[in-house]
Amino acid sequence: MTRLSPLSVPYRAVQRSASIVFALAFFAFTGGTAFGGFLGGLGSVALVGVVVVAIAGYELAYFRRFEYELTPDTLDIRSGVFSRRNREIPYRRIQNVDISRNVAQRLVGIAAVNLETAGGGETEGSLRFVSYEEARRIQSEVARLKRGGTEGDAAEPEQELLFELTPRELAIVGALSFDLRLPGLVFVFGSTAFPIVASYVDVPVPAGSVAAAGVGVVALGLLVALVSWAAGFASAVVNYYGFRLTRVGDELQYERGLLQRYNGSIPLDKLQTLTVEDNPLKRRFGYATLLVETAGYAPSSDGSNGSGGGGRGSEAAIPLATRDRVLGLVADLEGVEEPTFEGPPTRIRRRYAVRYSLVLGAATLALYGANRFLPQEIPWFVPLALVPVAVVAGALQWQHRGYALAENHFVTRNGFWKREMRFVPYYRVQTVIERRTVFQRRWRVSTVTADTAGSISLVGGDATAVDIEVDDAAELRETLNDRLREALAARREARQQSRQAALGIRAAEPGRDPDESDSGSTPDVETDVSETPEFVEEAEPAVGGDDEDAEEVGDGDEAEADDPFIWGESVESEPGPEPESESERDDGAENDDDTESDSDDGDEDDDADETGDAEDEPEESSDERGAI
Repeated sequence: MTRLSPLSVPYRAVQRSASIVFALAFFAFTGGTAFGGFLGGLGSVALVGVVVVAIAGYELAYFRRFEYELTPDTLDIRSGVFSRRNREIPYRRIQNVDISRNVAQRLVGIAAVNLETAGGGETEGSLRFVSYEEARRIQSEVARLKRGGTEGDAAEPEQELLFELTPRELAIVGALSFDLRLPGLVFVFGSTAFPIVASYVDVPVPAGSVAAAGVGVVALGLLVALVSWAAGFASAVVNYYGFRLTRVGDELQYERGLLQRYNGSIPLDKLQTLTVEDNPLKRRFGYATLLVETAGYAPSSDGSNGSGGGGRGSEAAIPLATRDRVLGLVADLEGVEEPTFEGPPTRIRRRYAVRYSLVLGAATLALYGANRFLPQEIPWFVPLALVPVAVVAGALQWQHRGYALAENHFVTRNGFWKREMRFVPYYRVQTVIERRTVFQRRWRVSTVTADTAGSISLVGGDATAVDIEVDDAAELRETLNDRLREALAARREARQQSRQAALGIRAAEPGRDPDESDSGSTPDVETDVSETPEFVEEAEPAVGGDDEDAEEVGDGDEAEADDPFIWGESVESEPGPEPESESERDDGAENDDDTESDSDDGDEDDDADETGDAEDEPEESSDERGAI
């Protein structure tokens, strides 16, 4: 068993005690004397010292009782000071192995390792903290053991650099990024601080109420835009500094981050959805972002990856690149190109325009009603001037929506300000949902959603065809279900063929007569014996027949021994001539019973193999459940 880094003890102690010590010190020196002088200056220092010693002792015990080990099949973790916890995490269930280091951790030389599994709602395993070299070793060893490697494997998979963000591209990422979270905080802070500031500073306000309202609206809009742009620029630079994306075997590995350095892996066989994301500014200059979504909990679920996909299980594979380059990587990863989309019916443009106009109407009524209670009159009619903008916005939303059925993928496109084009393989679809709201029934349209294991329907993380004709929606739903079944059947057949190839068993060739023997060469007896299962019945030589009959029977045995067969099914050779005596017929019956028993044993072995394969590939089982 391996322990954490010894440097984790002081680091965790300082990290854990900083906030507690600050709170106790604040209480002791400000409110401690209120209790009749029970805590004075020296008493407060003593209390803080006791807390620090207690935290340091706990962290030392945590270090001594935390152990982990990389076994051939699982990652075992034993932890707990007061309550012991033993975990065994199978490698086949591990989705991502992510390494994170902030500035202080990089100075000390330690790193945190997080292991995410499929279907988990939180991090399954966390190592806080190990040396950076040990963290990289764990990441590479888990990847090797997932591939079925052994201790003696020396060959490492080739590394291919797919994308590297240059300083110029990083500046463009920041310039084209907006973050609306900070303006909300500014608004809350400003609404509280403005009365205080106004009491000390004379803020000039235009005399006319209409002019004052106009200036206020314009100033507020400019402030929100400026703060959003500044917050987006800073967030993009901090999150995507030094971004690199590399293909290592069957994984994508990325590095990024300025203050918090991330190093993670994205398994290619766990990809659920690829999303190409852009906004009007990115489209104007020909740029886009690529997000990859994996099953279950992903690094971005805490919103710390900066990809804008917090809680969705997505990670930025390319934060910013030319649109052609992004689509080229999509074609390289999934073998699909941007299709021609089929959009909603033309009449839906009126629906979107009416929807936005109703919002403006509600705002107008709200301002008109506010005039009845406010001392100063508000220009309630201002929202009506935006009605033409609502019509244009409805047309743009209609123009940027659509869906397409590619050969192996369901592709959707939605949004104008934040347009997302999603590529979902058919075999990744879990559920196909068709729904209609009250308003959609009036317009005779429906929405079809393809739910995957990595998406969250409640926040719109699915591939969705919005506002399509009712008949087209029903046909699309049936088509998706059919293609899901076909894709799962093709994957099962491919896995079956791969197992046959691994066992050295030849699959039946289409259009070939199973009674025909191979021509052109005489089969090797040893090879035929090794490829023929034990439950294949051998024909008995005829008793009392002539030499020519015996030769024919022998040739038949040799041909049958070389015949291909399908996995799980026995091959029966043609019986020889009927025996002359009753005892010989009894012996033949006993041989038949033995052969049938052998065949049953072979079927049981096949069932055991199928069960083992099902355990090795749980994600495929979940896909099959979605198909049912």
